[in-house]
Amino acid sequence: MTALRLLLASALACALHAPACHAACVEVDSDTEAVAGKGFKLGCISCKMRLEVPATATVDWYFKARDESDFTQIYSYVYQNEMVTDDRFWARLHWNGSKRTSDLQDGSIYILNVTFNDTGVYRCYFDRTLNFGNYEYRANATKFITLNVVAKATRGTASILSEVMMYVSIIGLQVWLVVEMVYCYRKISVAGEEALRESAAEYLAIASESKDNCAGVQVAE
Repeated sequence: MTALRLLLASALACALHAPACHAACVEVDSDTEAVAGKGFKLGCISCKMRLEVPATATVDWYFKARDESDFTQIYSYVYQNEMVTDDRFWARLHWNGSKRTSDLQDGSIYILNVTFNDTGVYRCYFDRTLNFGNYEYRANATKFITLNVVAKATRGTASILSEVMMYVSIIGLQVWLVVEMVYCYRKISVAGEEALRESAAEYLAIASESKDNCAGVQVAE
């Protein structure tokens, strides 16, 4: 119950002070298996260490095929302007990252109509400038994604494990709710019994006092 109250209090505080609350950023790894003929999202997230510091960033993507030894730039994104720089990906790459901001943290892109030739290693490069008012600080981050293109989707171990963990979490939550309900019921029941005993004792005391008073009156008469 205490943890639940803290969670609700935090949510309420964030709602009441919305300007002071920042959306959380989590660096989730990209999927690494695409199906030929379908679309695929190449995920790339680079979180700022200081969310309150304004910044601007650009994102560049590079690709190295299985039979190549060097990376080739295939895509570039600068606030609301994207450019495909490799003919192999012409009209097939689109921005799928942060929207309506130059302070980019999600630099993901989307590949349309994936082919087997898209198998290889992708490099995502963030070039970020943080503005501290009196000076600027330059920082960068690089992510590597090894993509494998298959004819038919296969279910990986990670997917199975995630589903199992989801069901375990749901069952655990239900058990916790049942325990909480039983605990609250017992607590209310005990409180009710104590109140009933107190009422009975008070009634007996009043009855006894009334009886004593009646006996005194009879003696006096």
